[in-house]
Amino acid sequence: MKLSYYTDSLAHLSLEEVLKKITEKDIYHIELGTGGWSPAPHLKLNDLLNNESSLSDLKALLSKYNVEIVALNCSGNPLDPGELGKEHRDVTEKTFQLAEKLGVKKIVMMSGLPPASPKDEMPNWITTTVSWTPQLKDALEYQWNDVAIPYWKKLVEIAKKHGVEKVALENHGTQLVYNSKTLLKLRNAVDPIIGMNLDPSHLLWMGADPIQCARELEGLIYHMHGKDLRIEKYRVALNTLIETKEIEDTKNRAWNYVAIGYGHDLQWWKTFFSVIRMVGYDDFISLEMEDFTMPPESGVNISIKALKEILI
Repeated sequence: MKLSYYTDSLAHLSLEEVLKKITEKDIYHIELGTGGWSPAPHLKLNDLLNNESSLSDLKALLSKYNVEIVALNCSGNPLDPGELGKEHRDVTEKTFQLAEKLGVKKIVMMSGLPPASPKDEMPNWITTTVSWTPQLKDALEYQWNDVAIPYWKKLVEIAKKHGVEKVALENHGTQLVYNSKTLLKLRNAVDPIIGMNLDPSHLLWMGADPIQCARELEGLIYHMHGKDLRIEKYRVALNTLIETKEIEDTKNRAWNYVAIGYGHDLQWWKTFFSVIRMVGYDDFISLEMEDFTMPPESGVNISIKALKEILI
């Protein structure tokens, strides 16, 4: 496995500054955000699609630092019923177009989350038993069978037309696909082009064990984010893992994204990656750093150092 870097983690820097910083640490592969939840700080999607000189400039910059794009990331909610969903669907299809121009074969994104009925205006993440209230069962079936599966069947055909070979869905909360079971449900209903972008941090706050999840996902892991998470036990003991506070309110949250090693020690990470190798994944681990307890550069430097020790 090799280390890559998700550039949004240093969004305040220019792309050239990011490339200079990571290549100084012997990292020559990146995952590049194109839009969706990402503000796409390092590219202008429409400009790259419509201006050949801009595309050439990007390629020249990457060549200057000998850096390769291993994935484009357009994570968002393409199933949102409003303007946001329209925007994210547009970004997704344009990301496929850009991937073709750049020769990138892998797209990282999220499954999306629809509303609970055709009359709703807000996405609805159903996470409790559908036995009570029983209307939740109908809502969940609507989300999957009437919205998600039809959309994804059309979307993968568009992806294939642009040469995309893998669509790696992040197991993020507030998405229809958030674990191995839901990934299999969508993949089996749609197409094997769909696999998992395995991010252990999200599994941890949802109460799962990423090591055991990796065993379940043998052959289905298409990409990985290297990101740690710390459970704040005092808060959890009082308030549960269900968390609605702002992500920056680290002192009062039940859990926080942290630099690698600040949530789980390096032995845990070594075991995790050992199992990842065992189930056949030998591709890139893309560092994503969202630790709001320290400056971004510090978190990136700490995480790179830790991941290099683990992956050797």
